[in-house]
Amino acid sequence: MEKKQELKKNLGMSTAMATVVGCVIGSGVFFKPQAIYTATGGAPGLGMLAWIITGLVCIAAAMTFAEVAIMIPKTGGMVVYLEEAFGKKVGFLAGWMQSILFYPAMIAALAVIFAEQATLFVGDGFKLPMAIGAIIFLIFLNSLGSAVGGGAQIIFTICKLIPLILLMVFGFIRGSGANPIFTPMVSEGLNPAVILGQLMIAILFAFEGWTNVGAIAGEMKNPGKDLPVAIVGGVSGIMAVYFTINLAYLWVLPANELMNLSAPASAVAIAIFGDIGGKIISVGIMISVLGAANGFILSGSRVTYSLAEVGTLPFSSSLGKINKAQVPTNSIILVGGIGCLFAISGQFNRLTDLAVFSCWIFYTLTFFAVIRLRKTQPDAVRTYKVPLYPVIPAIAIISGIYVVLNQLLMSGSTTRLLAIGSIILTLIGLPIYNMTTRKKAN
Repeated sequence: MEKKQELKKNLGMSTAMATVVGCVIGSGVFFKPQAIYTATGGAPGLGMLAWIITGLVCIAAAMTFAEVAIMIPKTGGMVVYLEEAFGKKVGFLAGWMQSILFYPAMIAALAVIFAEQATLFVGDGFKLPMAIGAIIFLIFLNSLGSAVGGGAQIIFTICKLIPLILLMVFGFIRGSGANPIFTPMVSEGLNPAVILGQLMIAILFAFEGWTNVGAIAGEMKNPGKDLPVAIVGGVSGIMAVYFTINLAYLWVLPANELMNLSAPASAVAIAIFGDIGGKIISVGIMISVLGAANGFILSGSRVTYSLAEVGTLPFSSSLGKINKAQVPTNSIILVGGIGCLFAISGQFNRLTDLAVFSCWIFYTLTFFAVIRLRKTQPDAVRTYKVPLYPVIPAIAIISGIYVVLNQLLMSGSTTRLLAIGSIILTLIGLPIYNMTTRKKAN
């Protein structure tokens, strides 16, 4: 019998840490200051503190998530973990939500903000065509094969680091440093406990990607020892970068001005480098945003394809096909096409809130899955166990519940309606699952 090929276990702690950082740092740090300081009423204090609090939550979440990811090293990610812990229906709902809500909303949000940046060069009248055109371009790029999409991703990754470094360094050199940074916490009349939930939803978008930590575990030399250090070190490094660059923003422009800017990083760049220099930095930011959208189309289409492979989606026979370049073109078109529909809204912050809320319901279920599997499968091989169990999982679960309930119970009416709408769209997956499984059985 032919021996099954296995991934080489040759990744050390530093490589794993770099992978975590590379997966997470994207576009949120360039654009979320507007949503953050709008929520705080133009006060900087709680906004700055929220970057640290949310980073600590993501460390607890990633350390918890990693246990089940390493224990069940199968393609499909969260879909497979939830299926193992809670049954096939819950696993399907996670994949359904990712296919029709999370990935399309993330792609659309990034396309919208890409188009927002492009208005510096082409004017406001081209915003919607630019957003949809960006998604169509990425659909085409990914249909050419994973080597092309992956190669583009390397270029995008390099480009996103350049504006980050320049803004951090020159923000402190050329900024006045005269603006308030840690006080006041929020404007008068606002409830910090309620505002913190809104800030966390905004900032979690910037930290999105920590779920990829399980993907590298199979190639690590010593995951039980090195993975916790990679997660804590990687996410702590990201948190430090995010905190520093937001400090640099405030060094240049005050929070009550940043709250009125849809592209705050570009405004800071123009203030530092002048109009031409600022526009050059903006091009780097646009490339970074395009790279993030490319990554979500790449990974999102694979979730849809994995559901189609087992026949649980409508039109599975079509969505499960691969083209000559060995990529699932129809799944790419579906996820990108829904993203185009979402992009018509033109609402960057609303779309990211929708995506984060939808996914955090299932992230929180995954944290519960770690505890459930400890009870139902106590003898399963676990090369990595979450440290300080059950304290770390409890922190992740409580944080997840707080984020979800804050959106449902304590946010504004529009945000609440979006949250309820996302739950309804997710639950529509139940009759679809029942229909497709009955069809398969027949």
